[in-house]
Amino acid sequence: MKKYDYLIVGAGLFGAAFAQIMTERGKKCLVVEKRAAVGGNVATESIEGVTVHKYGAHIFHTDDKRVWSYVNRFAEFNNFINSPIANYKGKLYNLPFNMHTFYQLWGCKTPAEAHAIIDAQRAAAAVTDPQNLEEKALMSVGEDVYKTLIKGYTEKQWGRDCKLLPAFIIGRVPLRFVYDNNYFNDRYQGIPIGGYSQMVDKMLNGVDVLLGVDYFADRAKLDGMAATTLYTGPIDRFFDYELGELEYRSLRFETEVVDVEDYQGNAVFNFTDYETPYTRIIEHKHFDKTQRSDKTVITREYPAKFEKGGEPYYPINDEKNSALYKKYAEKAAATKNTLFGGRLAGYKYFDMDDTIAAVFEMTDKLK
Repeated sequence: MKKYDYLIVGAGLFGAAFAQIMTERGKKCLVVEKRAAVGGNVATESIEGVTVHKYGAHIFHTDDKRVWSYVNRFAEFNNFINSPIANYKGKLYNLPFNMHTFYQLWGCKTPAEAHAIIDAQRAAAAVTDPQNLEEKALMSVGEDVYKTLIKGYTEKQWGRDCKLLPAFIIGRVPLRFVYDNNYFNDRYQGIPIGGYSQMVDKMLNGVDVLLGVDYFADRAKLDGMAATTLYTGPIDRFFDYELGELEYRSLRFETEVVDVEDYQGNAVFNFTDYETPYTRIIEHKHFDKTQRSDKTVITREYPAKFEKGGEPYYPINDEKNSALYKKYAEKAAATKNTLFGGRLAGYKYFDMDDTIAAVFEMTDKLK
């Protein structure tokens, strides 16, 4: 008889939620994590009394009451509302694209004026069947918004000309004709007070966890300890890249303690020109207004080429990679006693609420 019902590879949000739910059902779970701490990319740490998002800003937002109720079992969430500022060659614009942005661009003050300008620019672009991101953006928001606030940022982020990126990526960008700087439309929004790592720690209460363990270094032994393995890492790595390597974009973070009380007056500044090498500066103190410190902590976020063995952040879901992933997914479905979950195993970008919802979908079938 196996010692564990489930071996869970990865202590990120997917693995932690799965372990918590199955443990609550009376199953015995073992989580192995190659990093020295739990949380995956939502991990946080305290620096100079400030809760720092180690791997980029994470704001929890959802319309799903079941998801929101679940995460609130493990943390008290503040009411943080994401209202980023864009810096384009020294000029500042509100995000998401809204009436504040349109006033800053053109001086217009009413939705009708903004509609007229954008509609004229859409018509001038004359795109009806967009074949790439640039054409989709011009068709959706017009030339000024695209060139000022989308083009440079996107090309830095993906390391490719917008003409070479698939059109669907632009679908994530909101466009509003109201004076509203709330980036997300979701009913429930916030960040755990004290950070995500504390939340994940509580989720894993009562679960056996091994940190600093590379699953692939002792795979046969670890698999032998459990009846079923849940794998949340890169799916091509699981199969030893036998069909080829999936492509990703990576990130590099430079975190700095600054000897001032407030560095930029806002949690998130996006740098939308191509010449600035980083895409964002995060000032972590602004994620939680209860934090008190004479110093502040900022993180510059640099897009980076993904190298094998590095940290994969964003899947490149173009036609070639999507076809390759489909082949890996077919192999995964045929793999006995193994489940695959999370953004890396699914080769798909997940918001945090999507991750929890996907865990629900998986565990509901295991009842």
